[in-house]
Amino acid sequence: MNTPDRQDSRPQAADLTNPLYYLENMETVVNWVDDHHGDLLTADERRRLADFRLLSVSARALLTRMIMRTGELFRADKLSYPELPEPEPVALAELAAGGWVQTADLVRLDDLFRLFTLAELRPAFAATLSDLGYTRTLPKAGMKAVLAGQLDDAIRLSDWLPAHHDNVVHLPHMPLFDRIRLMFFGNLRQNWSDFVLVELGYQQYEQVPFTPESRAFQHREEVDCYLVMHQCREQLDEGVPAADLWPQVPAPTENTWLASRRDRLLLELGRQAERQGERELALEVLAQSTHREARLKQLRLLERMKRFDDAWAIARDWHTTELSDAEAQGLARILKRVARKVGQPVPELPAEPAPDDFLLTLPHTGVPVEVAVQQHLWQDHQPVFYVENTLINGLFGLLCWDVVFAPVPGAFFHPFHMGPVDLTREDFVPRRREPLEECFAHLEDGDYGDIILANYRRKQGLANPFVNWLVVNEDLLELALDCIPADHLEVLFRRLLHNLKEHRSGFPDLIRFLPHEAAPARRYEMIEVKGPGDRLQDHQRRWLAFFHHQGIAARVCYVRWQGDGT
Repeated sequence: MNTPDRQDSRPQAADLTNPLYYLENMETVVNWVDDHHGDLLTADERRRLADFRLLSVSARALLTRMIMRTGELFRADKLSYPELPEPEPVALAELAAGGWVQTADLVRLDDLFRLFTLAELRPAFAATLSDLGYTRTLPKAGMKAVLAGQLDDAIRLSDWLPAHHDNVVHLPHMPLFDRIRLMFFGNLRQNWSDFVLVELGYQQYEQVPFTPESRAFQHREEVDCYLVMHQCREQLDEGVPAADLWPQVPAPTENTWLASRRDRLLLELGRQAERQGERELALEVLAQSTHREARLKQLRLLERMKRFDDAWAIARDWHTTELSDAEAQGLARILKRVARKVGQPVPELPAEPAPDDFLLTLPHTGVPVEVAVQQHLWQDHQPVFYVENTLINGLFGLLCWDVVFAPVPGAFFHPFHMGPVDLTREDFVPRRREPLEECFAHLEDGDYGDIILANYRRKQGLANPFVNWLVVNEDLLELALDCIPADHLEVLFRRLLHNLKEHRSGFPDLIRFLPHEAAPARRYEMIEVKGPGDRLQDHQRRWLAFFHHQGIAARVCYVRWQGDGT
């Protein structure tokens, strides 16, 4: 299944008609990591991967099946995969001979109750339960709870389930496959089934060049750093005390995308510390995180601790020009509250402009309210489209296509990415500042429309986190380019980039074009639709306020249904 020249061939997803498609996909992962990150593996790890390729098809497939499942322990008698060319016992014997599986006589209580049924466990522990005063009719969870207080965490199968003492096998090389999974996906949140058990052929992906310079991991120590942070996050989720975790957090790193992950870990650790009553520790941790939410969290905690002077000292020096709208709003509210406590003048909050609105009474035909308004407002000379967040995002994605898919270190790990993994991180724009400004220069010199339409035709169907090919079509793009001025596109795109996580959503539902109006008359307007009982969300209000300040026509359409007494 391996190609002789893997270095020059682009990986392909396996065809689902092949019963062993999951093995082909696993080999794609293994070969990709070996080709592109082989220098970050030890000699023993590379030998192991070479040995993996030498296994028979059945042994490789069975090993892949076990790697994809939960845990590292498996019952040999429960391994059943009819697509294997050879029977499971034969494949398992080959894996055992190669050291890929080992017999596990010692089993943790949790694994014991995961691997065996209640009917198998009851005879083994009947006498113990009877001695403790319990009947053998205890349910499985109840039996486990009783035994947990009486037995060691590690159960010897030969003592309690002698018929199964050699039936449980352990995968000793799971840490290697976890490391491979990390270097391929760029995270450990995605499991093997996200790739190995899916068909990737339904989606086409942009071909991003992979070079040694564009790799996310340049040193093995960086992979180790990620693994440690992942272990910390798992312990956080398990409720381990924050005070015990804080010393385990790796030191700051110069790797920018790892530093971003560390900042997020510190944010969550700070939250955990506060929940556990460790407020001073929470402040210490949050102060070391540069995550955009950490400072607001720190200020709110200082406020709850009535340390108003400390909160004021931080808040007053915070540069508002670098904040997203949501952050600026949160900071302004804190400044207003804290100012009174420290005897300082209360800062004036900018008044939010009232959005322009109108009311429609429409028959309730069963279609979504946005579609009902679109159909009502549509005129041949003033077409209305239901685009919500897709149009402005799509125009940006098509104009800045090459920037989005630039081979920036830490942005792409494998050939099957929908978009860069650092898209919503704070450093997405700083690391691409110069090429982004070159894109904005096209808005000034007037050739942006040709670039957008050319990319639409040339990149048709390729995955892009900004482009929804089901909504964006050439007719819509041409209307938008004809009616939306370049200076409007620039301010919209710049606000988008100011906080991609927050600003990619919240756009009005509809856009109405007036292509026959003479410039400089208003040639388009955006319309947010609100059905009965619905109201504007904060991020929608912020977009509407932005439109007001930029002179972009936008209104809110409130709808009531005919015959509705409200």
